[in-house]
Amino acid sequence: MPTQKLTKRTVDGAQPGPARYTIFDTEISGFGLRVSPTGEKSWVYMYRAGEGGRRAPKKRVTLGSTKRFTPEEARTEAERLRACVNRGIDPQDQKAMQRQALTVAELAELFLSEHVGAKRKEGTRSSYDGVIRTWVVPALGAKKAKDVKRADVARLHLKMKDTPAQANRTVAIISSMFGFAFRRGLVEGDQNPARGIEKYREAHRDRFLSGVEMERLGAAIREAETVGVPWQIDPQKRTKHLRKDRRETIIGEHAAAALRLLTFTGARLREILHLKWEHVDLERGLLLLPDSKTGKKTIVLNAPALAVLNGLSRIGVYVIAGDSAGTDKEKPRADLKRPWSVVTRHAGLEGLRLHDLRHNFAAFGAGGGMGLPIIGKLLGHSQPTTTARYAHLDADPLRKASNSIGATLAAAMGEPRESGKITHLRPSRR
Repeated sequence: MPTQKLTKRTVDGAQPGPARYTIFDTEISGFGLRVSPTGEKSWVYMYRAGEGGRRAPKKRVTLGSTKRFTPEEARTEAERLRACVNRGIDPQDQKAMQRQALTVAELAELFLSEHVGAKRKEGTRSSYDGVIRTWVVPALGAKKAKDVKRADVARLHLKMKDTPAQANRTVAIISSMFGFAFRRGLVEGDQNPARGIEKYREAHRDRFLSGVEMERLGAAIREAETVGVPWQIDPQKRTKHLRKDRRETIIGEHAAAALRLLTFTGARLREILHLKWEHVDLERGLLLLPDSKTGKKTIVLNAPALAVLNGLSRIGVYVIAGDSAGTDKEKPRADLKRPWSVVTRHAGLEGLRLHDLRHNFAAFGAGGGMGLPIIGKLLGHSQPTTTARYAHLDADPLRKASNSIGATLAAAMGEPRESGKITHLRPSRR
């Protein structure tokens, strides 16, 4: 067989013949350039593995096409394989194991079905599934799980910099997935590629409504529930069939009731949409939820919330019935996107999220001096730190404490008792 130092000139000069042939390198034994009759050229490494010396059968590993690897890159890989053979490792067996190793996409399927699906709530599984299919699999899915490096995850994290919360969540899910893989023995060593990646700072988007905005919201719900609100057609969208006999949108009593219950209770969206009549105790004024994000939960109903439930038509097993006559009465309503969009647009509150109603409930409680522990219990927070985000609104207890200390100090100084009753400052004179 011909031998010469394999270079780019060798590759360019090698012409196809009637049969496949190999040119071997003069410097690395077994390293060769394989040329097929079709003109395809690839790098190969041939060796004898195991005991037996020259009597051992020859084996060949294809390193890759010359279009993909330069002579220098192929030479480096051949050197690595020769070192493996010298240590008694069969490169062909190693390559077969490499092919059999789990890809990230395959690991993700196992993670979703055997860990998230078995140990997390359906909402969490759906959320994980969305992140994995939208971001993780497109970026890392084809890679072998054992070959994923921290640099790969960091690259994905950087790509998502415009959505910092989503980027941080994606890294957390990847970390959980590789933790699962390690515990199951699917990857060797506890080298989690998501560990040590610095998170982006997340700005909490808390939106609280003023008294005027609350008034506009209430008026919009009442109008949308009864006479309806005027259609606003998006000029960017072509409407093919436009009914001329109806120009208002009515959201219906159940959608309106859902919006009011979210406002008056601070409950999560699914807690209201999945609420069954059997969970409602009107006599004691409680919602007895068998399950929620934080487990079994009791919601204390106030008078406005009780009034909503007392005045609501009972259609099927769910408190919030579907939005059409054909809706399966045994299934909960999917969402409130359309009625919420109608109401917020009409109230001039576009951009307000449904979840902001929960924050608003907490804000009104904190501003009213209810105390963070009480607010946490009403919202069903499992950790005090979750409620602590409203601490800056909890002004009344601090003001009362400051007033009490100030009154004591003023009395000690012989100041008049009325000094503690000043509620505003006089305008300055110039």
